[in-house]
Amino acid sequence: MLTLETPRLLLRPYTDDDAAFVLDLYSRREVQQFLGVSPKLMKDSAEALALIAAWNRLDDGTCGVWAVQVMDAAGSEHLAGTLLLKPIPASGPERKPSGDIEIGWHFHPDSWGKGYAPEAAAAVLDHALARGLPKVVAVINPANGASRRVCEKVGLHHQGTSDRYYNAVCELFSTERPACP
Repeated sequence: MLTLETPRLLLRPYTDDDAAFVLDLYSRREVQQFLGVSPKLMKDSAEALALIAAWNRLDDGTCGVWAVQVMDAAGSEHLAGTLLLKPIPASGPERKPSGDIEIGWHFHPDSWGKGYAPEAAAAVLDHALARGLPKVVAVINPANGASRRVCEKVGLHHQGTSDRYYNAVCELFSTERPACP
């Protein structure tokens, strides 16, 4: 998987060594509360390892799931969250592929309010459009004001509410690659 860098962040593939962080992140109610129709808290490291393996299978050179690592001026490094660029399933009992690509982010509460989510999302969005994706969508729970602000900061445009994905009514944001002149 392609590694991406910003002035403060390294976006890299998750490894099995990151399982403790993944477990900590996805076992928190405050992180999970806006994910899915009925959020499920992660319970053990086996689930974390299985999720990392599933994420690694999504890597196709464009899509993937990145560990967001903070690189501070003092040389300290720590994981802050997850950035996703992946096919989004359509609503329906089979959850078939919709044909759209979704960008999403999940950050540890210790990293909230520091600007990491928009910085990482902007890097992945730039990557997606540079790789030729014609459109990228983001869907958020209507109550998730923080993710709404991230969408706005990175240039995703609000399209209203939609029930096209995940069998849930979500706020839909999107952006399209500019047409060539």
